[in-house]
Amino acid sequence: MPAPADAAASNDPFEEAKRLFLEGVGCLEDGRFEQAEQRFQSSLALQPGRISTLINLAATQLDLSRPLEALACADQVLAKEAGNIDAWFHRGTALELLDRHEEALASFGKVLAIDGELAEPWYRRGQVLQSLKRPEQALVSFDRALAIDPALGRAWSHRGGILQEMKRLDEAAESFRQALAHGADPDLNRYYLAAAGAGRPPAAAPPAYVKTLFDDYADEFDDHLVKVLHYRAPSTLATHLQAIAAQPFRSALDLGCGTGLCGPLLKPMAQRIKGVDLSGRMLEKARARGTYEQLVQAEIVQFLSSTQERHDLVVAADVFIYIGNLEPVFRGVRRVMATPGQGVAHPPISQEALFCFSAEVARPGVQDFELLPSLRYAHAEGYLRELAQAHDFDIVRIVHEPIRKDQREVIDGMFAYLKPR
Repeated sequence: MPAPADAAASNDPFEEAKRLFLEGVGCLEDGRFEQAEQRFQSSLALQPGRISTLINLAATQLDLSRPLEALACADQVLAKEAGNIDAWFHRGTALELLDRHEEALASFGKVLAIDGELAEPWYRRGQVLQSLKRPEQALVSFDRALAIDPALGRAWSHRGGILQEMKRLDEAAESFRQALAHGADPDLNRYYLAAAGAGRPPAAAPPAYVKTLFDDYADEFDDHLVKVLHYRAPSTLATHLQAIAAQPFRSALDLGCGTGLCGPLLKPMAQRIKGVDLSGRMLEKARARGTYEQLVQAEIVQFLSSTQERHDLVVAADVFIYIGNLEPVFRGVRRVMATPGQGVAHPPISQEALFCFSAEVARPGVQDFELLPSLRYAHAEGYLRELAQAHDFDIVRIVHEPIRKDQREVIDGMFAYLKPR
């Protein structure tokens, strides 16, 4: 009696490898990346070095955020087939994720030398050039991508960002409109559009934007802020706080603590310090300082509205540049500075409690807040005073001093110190 067909196939390494490969492709298309990886690896165990399987395995490993493994697969293909366009593309993508930007640029160049009419490699080349601080060349790459595929919304968005940095705001706004029309992230591109002066500013920056910005920025954050931008917010905030504070605080809450620049400055003034930030990478840096008793990854308004802890010092250094409407923040801060169980007109947990923060100064004529082309919010002093009054804070002091430099221009700031009634 002949063996069943499926049993015969299982005894044929080529057919079994083919079956596993096809299953892997199905898993990859369905977004089941771990299962796809397992199928491709099992297929390669039966048919080592098969180019189509290695290419798909590299794509899968990129989706799993494992660029080193994807790079190894791509290089294995290129050792056999030096002109494989997919391998060069995956190699470029892996190198980009590894911050090996010059090598990534060369790999995307190989792709485009083989076929210069592909939009995606031009787009990815533009991203790499942005990372290398070569905006004019990046703009050319994005324009090439869009000439091939005008519906590539992501390229329109990046193009707009470069034009915005060049202060070509009308052109930037049109790029963001095109990005929205072609399916790019709506929250992000409306935010960019408003910063270009062509839309109503949202209440705050999109959380995904803030998280990605600071996750990517974490490793160079401190050096860039202090050495390049001459960042002064934490030290200025702490200097005036030390002059105002009559006694050490029992519990300090550092909102948007970032890498923890405020921590060492607050430590002599507080028995314990807790930090909150949206970026996990920034919190890793803050944790390494050893000055915080606890660090929490959270969006600050949500944290303020849900935490059961109470604090007699709340600090927000250079946080409100990502929040326009500060009413929910003031409401939340007043809540965490209250005695638990009290009503709306609650007393502070300490007669010496303070809420202090920095804010950029809005242009004359702005009534509340504005979103600047720098993608930062600025606030009117009158707006801050109104919020203080509405949420039962007395103003102890508002100091006008620079916060940082931006493109060699001094950025004016306000440092406010409020006492809950």
